[in-house]
This record gives sequence, structure tokens and C-alpha cells, in this order.
Amino acid sequence: MLDRLDTAARQAAPAVDRWSVRGVVESAEELNVRQGVAQAPARRVDAGAMVSVLDRGGLGYAATGDTSEAGLREAFGRARALAHAVAGHGLFDHGRLPPVTARGRYESRVERPVAASRLRERLDRLAAVNAGTRADPRIVDSSASLWTLDCRQRLVTGDGGDMAQDWQIVIPNVVATAQVQGVTQTRSAAGQYNGFCQQGGLEVLERAGFEADGPRVAQEAIELALAPPCPSGTMDLLLMPDQMMLQIHESIGHPLELDRILGDERNFAGTSFVTPDMFGHYRYGSELLNVSHDPGRPEQLASFGWDDDGTPAERRLLIERGVLLRPLGGSVSQARARAFGLDLEGVATTRACSWNRAPIDRMSNLNIEPGDASLDALVGAIDFGVMMRTNLSWSIDDSRNKFQFGCEWGRVIRGGRLAEVVRNPNYRGISATFWRSLAGVGDASTFEVMGTPFCGKGEPSQVIRVGHAAPACRFRGVDVFGGDA
Repeated sequence: MLDRLDTAARQAAPAVDRWSVRGVVESAEELNVRQGVAQAPARRVDAGAMVSVLDRGGLGYAATGDTSEAGLREAFGRARALAHAVAGHGLFDHGRLPPVTARGRYESRVERPVAASRLRERLDRLAAVNAGTRADPRIVDSSASLWTLDCRQRLVTGDGGDMAQDWQIVIPNVVATAQVQGVTQTRSAAGQYNGFCQQGGLEVLERAGFEADGPRVAQEAIELALAPPCPSGTMDLLLMPDQMMLQIHESIGHPLELDRILGDERNFAGTSFVTPDMFGHYRYGSELLNVSHDPGRPEQLASFGWDDDGTPAERRLLIERGVLLRPLGGSVSQARARAFGLDLEGVATTRACSWNRAPIDRMSNLNIEPGDASLDALVGAIDFGVMMRTNLSWSIDDSRNKFQFGCEWGRVIRGGRLAEVVRNPNYRGISATFWRSLAGVGDASTFEVMGTPFCGKGEPSQVIRVGHAAPACRFRGVDVFGGDA
């Protein structure tokens, strides 16, 4: 379908000011071995195209699962009718958007393609990892899973643009639940919602440490079931990368989405505490905080060559030395901002979750840049506090400001040394002030590349893949509490 998309689109396109067609073919496989039993493999293939028409100053979209010339012609007709219906009623003239003329190809860097292995080999590998979780009778449930995706996309435009992108994604996970004397605790390799997600082939499993995760995850589940509750009080907090991922996502990523700042999402997912006048001077965090939008990191989940509006990928700092510089806004939101008299430089981050959704402002790869502190130095600087790993729960208000997050794993720090493991660790804060308490940023040795396949936004709903990379980070004076309290 994608090979002939250019020809079919040009034959079907009507006489309008501008048009584009974005075709998508996505194949997915989900494998799971639970309690030593292979579950039925789940496979799906989804394919279709989104047509856009810009005419008379209006912009219209129409999706179709029929990508023949006739199917595209019908979709073009619907998109043109919508463009004409909204012309003159929008917040700005879409005709002022720049033409999309980029051409090229992006491919995930793959060393060992998943397709080159047999299904039996993949299931046997999962069975071996799952077996590593089941040596102790106190483990009452466990699983090892592997989710792989092959997503191919091509965007062609009436202005001569032609961008082909091919993403290969591997998402492994190991989960174990322990029960000891009436206490039940669950531990996962990197999050029960698949926190270790990367582009690549089966080499991603080595990067994840997948083969060795079974015994580790099981042992830590037992330790948690035996552990006392997390202490409560105001103290230092050391967040490891698999929890920093959630902290970045909720209290930096969503608040900086420009369409949200301009008023979208209010009746669905809320607004943002960030306002347009903050950019260029607002102190979002301490001077240790540097946050980048980096769609060019090869192994990261949301790397790409162009966003879904055809804007070339480019690394940009959103926050530098704690100061807020620019929002997560693509070409359409930037044009909307200019129509309001706001000169806000955004980034290439307009994306859609599939062929049947129009692109909107989304996080892509949103990362905290490493600092210069080793993990030993971060721990050594804490007189009393808690280290937390691996997100378990989250709650944040509709302006993405007041939050409360829980983790799977906690460990007390006393006198600059790691002490006992504690269960059900939680902490709360306010985005507008939390990042200013950042007192230590780990070096490259603490830096990990992670992500989530489950970022929700938009009406109709879109669930999209997002990458987050971060070092370990230390925060002062955080409200910490135990879930048993």
C-alpha cells in the first residue's frame, strides 16, 4: 500500500490549495508466558490513510481504510467539504502554514530483526525468563512478556514532500507477585505498564537485561513483602530513572504542550499551569535542570525523522539551567500562537497515534540531560531520605500542577548510606515548585533510556508512544509518605 501511495494520492487529489496523505501500516505481536504456561499469541495488522486538505483558508481531515485510488478520492472529497465548511471560522488562516516539501527516509537502527527469529524461539526465551521468577513458593504469580511492533508510515504532499519512516519497537517485561504472611507485593522489571521500551530488534532485550531479570524481580518482590512501610515526613528524595520517566512525563511534558496552553483539552484532560507569558524567563527548576526534546536518539522510543506534519526532527532545549525556553508545539499551534500575537518557537512534535487520527501536539522524546554526580555522591549527600524506583501509581490535577505519585520500590537512606528496603513509597508535590528543589543530577553512568507506549490525549482519544531518558535525581524537602499510613 505504501509503495503506491504517492501515485494513488496524486491521481485522486482534487484541485485545492494544498493536500497531504499519510499512510500507515502497523503490525504488532504480543507474547506472554505466565506461571510457566504460554498464553495464546496476539497478533494484529492495522492499515489505512489520513487525508488532509487545505483550501480557501480552511483545513479538513478524512480517514479511510480503503487506500485505492477510489478510496482516496472519496476521502479527499470529505476532507475538502470539511475544509470549506470551516473556512473563515477558524482562529487563523491555515493558508499561512508553510508548504511541506521535505523528502527522505527514517529507519530504526536494528541489529537483530525480530522477524528473523521463529515464534518458538521467542516463546522459549520467555519461558526461560519466567522460570527464573518461580524458584520460591512465596511467588504466587509471575509472567514474562514481549511486545513487538513494526510501524511503517509514508507522508506525501501536493507540494512534493515524500517522507517514509519505519519504526521497529521491542517492549519486554517481567512481573512477579509475592505473598508473605498476608502481605502481597508486586515487582516488575521496569514498570507494570512497560517502562522499558526502545527502538531496535532483539538486541533491545540485552540492553534491558531481560535474561537476568527473572530472579532479580522475584527476589525484590519477596523483599518488599517482608519490608516495613515507607516512612512519612519531609525529607530528601532520590528518584531513579524509571520513576523520573513518570515525573518528567506528567509535570513537564503535559504542562508544556502548546495546544493545551492555548486552551485545547480543557473539557477532556485539563489545562496547564503554564501560561504563554512564562516562556523566556520563568524559573521552572533549579539551575541543574536541563530538559531536551530530542527526536534523534536512535534507540529511544519516539525518535523520528519528521513529525506527522512533515516538519524535520531537530533537537531543542525546552528548559535550560532551570529557565523555560519553548513549548512542545508544532507548526499549527505555533501559527495559532502568532495569530494571538505570541511569538513562541516550538519544536517538531506534532504526531498522531494511527492513520485514523489527525496529528496534535505530543511529547516525543523528552529527556533530562545528565549532570556530574555519581550515584554514590547522590546517596552520600542525603542525611535522611528515601530512594524510589519504578512507577506504580499517579495522580495529578487538571492543570498538571499538584501531583501524588507512588512507586514499587523504596529504600531508606541514612547518613549517606543505603539502608532497609521499604514498601509502598509515595511522594507528593507541586510542579510549579517541585523542580526548583532539584539538588543533584546524576552523571552519564546513572542515565537510562526508557519510555511508555500509553500516553493518552485528545478527542477522539489518542494513545501514543513517548520516550523519556533521565539520570538519577535528588530533590530536597519533599513530602514522602507510606501507602500503609
